[in-house]
Amino acid sequence: MTNVIYAVAVLGILGAVFGALLAFASKIFYVEHDERIDQILGVLPGANCGGCGFAGCANCAEAIVEGKAKVSACPVGGPAVASQVAKIMGVEDAGSERMVAHVYCCGGDRAVKKFEYDGLKTCAAANKVAGTHMACPSACLGFGSCVAACKYDAIHVENGVAKVDMDKCVACGACAAACPKGLIEMVPAKQKVFISCRNTEKGVVVRNKCQVGCIACTLCAKKCPSEAITIENNLAKIDYTKCTNCGTCATVCPRKLIVDLAAKPAEAAPAAPAAPAAPAASAQ
Repeated sequence: MTNVIYAVAVLGILGAVFGALLAFASKIFYVEHDERIDQILGVLPGANCGGCGFAGCANCAEAIVEGKAKVSACPVGGPAVASQVAKIMGVEDAGSERMVAHVYCCGGDRAVKKFEYDGLKTCAAANKVAGTHMACPSACLGFGSCVAACKYDAIHVENGVAKVDMDKCVACGACAAACPKGLIEMVPAKQKVFISCRNTEKGVVVRNKCQVGCIACTLCAKKCPSEAITIENNLAKIDYTKCTNCGTCATVCPRKLIVDLAAKPAEAAPAAPAAPAAPAASAQ
């Protein structure tokens, strides 16, 4: 009986000692949890796409609270979510601008191929084969690695080149990360005019590689009323902070590579009226 009492007493003492140690350790290693993290996580869309530059929405929320990311860090949520996050953080809503992806190539079927590629049908694989099968070093490879990376069905390959559906795009950046050519960038959603080419070779070389490659003729720069276009390293570039989307550059470009999303499609010319049938010759 004495042994039993002794054993119980020892266990009680050990329990008290370990309990005290745990209580002490909890105070020493206590990490204060900021409730704002949970609040921000509650308004984030939960896509966990990585478009913000962090591993997921939880990491993004922590970064915002710690001052390592802006209140507009979530590209999927856009201005609406940024406004809610700003209220939680108690800061002024800067009114973040909606961004979308854009593919800086419009060659596709109009670009020259050096040979027919018959390997693994991914852009990364094709890019490793003899400098790619495309003659233009900056051509879209057209195998849709960006399409596979997009969770929002916002990009598709049409006529051999990737194109973005701006209404569906949330600027998560997955397509840009998947493009081995670096042809996809995030641009302001309000921008409607783009010079969709990245080839910096001289015009005479470009002509032999793509029907719609930029030849740096300077016409777009000369005609731009807002001086938003410059020629840099044999390639025309638009300064989106100056561009007014007037579309003048698109109308004067001889290569028709400047995309104007706001332009109305050309109407087909009305069909000519059918000529009246000739009278049948009478039999003699």
